[in-house]
Amino acid sequence: MPRTLISTAFISLDGVVEAPGGEPGYRNSGWTFKHVEFLPEAFEIKGREQKEASAMLMGRTSYEAFSAVWPDMEDFADYKSMPKYVVSTTLTEDALVSHWCETTILRSVDDVAALKQTEGGPIIVHGSATLNHALSDAGLIDRYHLLVFPLLLGAGKRLFSATDKDVQKLKLVEHAAYANGLQKQVFDVVR
Repeated sequence: MPRTLISTAFISLDGVVEAPGGEPGYRNSGWTFKHVEFLPEAFEIKGREQKEASAMLMGRTSYEAFSAVWPDMEDFADYKSMPKYVVSTTLTEDALVSHWCETTILRSVDDVAALKQTEGGPIIVHGSATLNHALSDAGLIDRYHLLVFPLLLGAGKRLFSATDKDVQKLKLVEHAAYANGLQKQVFDVVR
């Protein structure tokens, strides 16, 4: 049975996922913490993801951003020992950080498809807007974990591909709305 590939994202109501934590170079950088009151219960799914995932998958840009801070953060301790996979045609082995467990570079979406066929539990995809587009277009994403913020950000990278393709049905399997306006939406991809 193939491993489940889960795309998880902080996303604005208009679909933007760029720079939610304050990454530089984006006009509305840090939007998750600047404009919405923090309620711990709204972020419960983030802790659950760390406990349930068996591997993490990222694109090069997200790997470079996360690997600079996550290895030493207590909030992401469960990810430290988890195998990581980075999809990149340009990243080299010598650019990988040494204190964040085993990291394997994959060169294509076909490599991700092969990874899904290996033994193990769910694989979680953090950030990685460009990679999410490619994975979605290839039919490799099985589930979405979305924390939808009540914000319209306008410009920015979006989670979902704009490729002209057949309709992809989703099944809502978990949801909640919180006092700060956040919504948790968990969708399984219907095949």
